Order: sequence, then structure tokens, then C-alpha cells
Amino acid sequence: MNQRWRLHILFWGCYALFQTYIEFAWISASYASISPIARFWMALLQELTQLVIKLPLIYLILYLFYSQKDNLHPGLRIGAGVLLLCIAVVLHRFLIVKFLLPYVYHEKSDPSYIFNTNRLISSLLDLLFVIILAVAAKQYRLSRQWKEKEKMLVKEKLEAELKFLRTQTNPHFLFNTLNNIYALARKKSDVTPDVVMKLSKLLRFMLYESKRDRISIAEEIRVLDDYIELEKIRYNNRLQIDFHRCVDSESQAIAPLILLPFVENAFKHGASEMRFNSFIKLELSLKEGHLFFSIENSRDDDGTVSVDDNIGLSNVRRQLQLMYPEHRLQIEKNKDSFKVILNINLLNHAAA
Repeated sequence: MNQRWRLHILFWGCYALFQTYIEFAWISASYASISPIARFWMALLQELTQLVIKLPLIYLILYLFYSQKDNLHPGLRIGAGVLLLCIAVVLHRFLIVKFLLPYVYHEKSDPSYIFNTNRLISSLLDLLFVIILAVAAKQYRLSRQWKEKEKMLVKEKLEAELKFLRTQTNPHFLFNTLNNIYALARKKSDVTPDVVMKLSKLLRFMLYESKRDRISIAEEIRVLDDYIELEKIRYNNRLQIDFHRCVDSESQAIAPLILLPFVENAFKHGASEMRFNSFIKLELSLKEGHLFFSIENSRDDDGTVSVDDNIGLSNVRRQLQLMYPEHRLQIEKNKDSFKVILNINLLNHAAA
């Protein structure tokens, strides 16, 4: 039995019990001489019998107003609904007079009761009550479905955007690294083969591991270490690099390659083959799911460095917005240095 059938059975079961309780209270006042059990069975039998009218009416009404299979004019739908209700009211009165009164209440059946105005209004109100309940339940279920569909569409859109950002980030990294290899090759450096090997290791990670939603912080740090080692080969002793880390849980999950663009940017703008006082300082700490990451690099005050124009940093900013609502990114530009400070609550991962 699927979920939809369970909900229908639950609705009608609750409705029948509620109506039985109301009818039992009325019967107890009018038929006090009979036992409570007998009164309960009278009330229950009456409500179950009336479902013969109410069930078809409700499902016909719902089909008429909620079905998308036909193109009936709204006026025709309303007219058909009113006609159905009128027929149901008459059948309801007929059922009460011809069956319930003589066989359940053991009272004399009077045919004039069928078209008695007050009793017709009573039947109309009884049927309108269950129609309102059914329509309200239907609307509630549809609103839930619409909200779920809307959430799914938003999630799919964000996932597509995130994948697009990652497809941009990886080529951006490759472009920068190939430029470095090209520079080494032009100088006919002996370390070029080592650089190519380390690059292949990083690319292997990007092709396979970075497709996962999250990786461990230990894996993310390993990627940073590999990239730093790759750059060290190129700059040798001309660049001072300090990387301090303190992690309380190496298994803590984090989005892959979320920190690498900051390191790339530091090497791109902070390292120079023409100067010997270049530096890059990194600090990473993780405590109880809260990540602190800072990276500072030297730079020339030539006005060419702009975080807003950097593809890698623009992408990672958007990824942070999508994946980590609880994050804070600070950019500090000084005359001779550039610093990025990032705080993330890794326990609140929106794409999880």
C-alpha cells in the first residue's frame, strides 16, 4: 500500500470517528434508555452508511476541480459541481429516510422527510462540511508538493551552478601551473620533470577525488602541501613560505579544493622571480568543526592586484556562499602585502 492510499484511509478514518463521536453525543441525549454500546454502534453504523454517498461525491468533486486531463471551462466545472452536490443532497436524504430511520433507529419512515426544507439544509451542511475538509486536505498536500518541488528545483540549480564553478576552477589552476612549467622549460631547468610529475599527481586528485561533495580536511591539506611543494621547486630559495596548521580532527569533512584558489592567488601575486624578499604565510586551524584559514603574501604596490577580477577567487567566493552559509571572508590590502582571512562553520554544509 503506497503513501497516498494510507493518507486517504487516515483521512476517512479520522472523519468517521469524529462524526461518530458527534452522533453518539446526540443519540445519548435522545436515546438514553438504551445501553452505551448500542448507542455507539448506532452512531458508527449511521456514519459508515453515509460514506456510501460521501465517498463518491468527494472524489467526483476533487476530480472535477483538480483534474488536468480535460479542458472544461471553469463555469462548467462549477455548474457540474453544484449539480453533483444537489443530487448528493437528495440521495443523502433518501438514504436517511429509507434506510437509517427504519433499520438503524427503528423509527417510522415518512417520505415527506426527503424534501423537507430544514432537513435538506441539514444534509447540505453535512455534505459541505466534508467537502471543505477534503478540499483543505487536498490543498495542503498540493502545497507540500509544490514546496518540495520548488526546493528540489532550487537545489538542482545550485548544484548545477556549483559544478559549473568547479569546472572553471580546475582549468584556472591548470592554466597557472602550465605557465609555471613553460617558464621553467624556457630556462631549460633540470627540475621541469619533477614539476610535471607533481602536477600529474594533483591533476589525478582533481579528476577523481574532487568530484565528491566533501573530502577530509587531511586530504585538503595534502593538496595544499603538494601545490606548495610544486611551487617551491620553481622559486627555490627566493620565496619564504611558512605554513602552520593545528587540526583537532583530520576526518572533518570539507568541500574539495575550497582553499586551493587562495594559495594559487598568493603565489601568483606574492611570488616574484625578480625579488628575493617575497613571502607567503599560511595558518590553518580546526577546532570542533570551525575552520580558521589565513594566507598573507607580499606584493608590489602597483595597483594591478584586484581580488574582484580574479576568476579563481570569484569562483571560490560563490562556492562559499552556496555551500557554507556560516562563513566570513575578509580581504586586507596593504601597501606591501595582501591577506585573506576565512572563517567557516564546517558543520553547516548547505549542499550536504
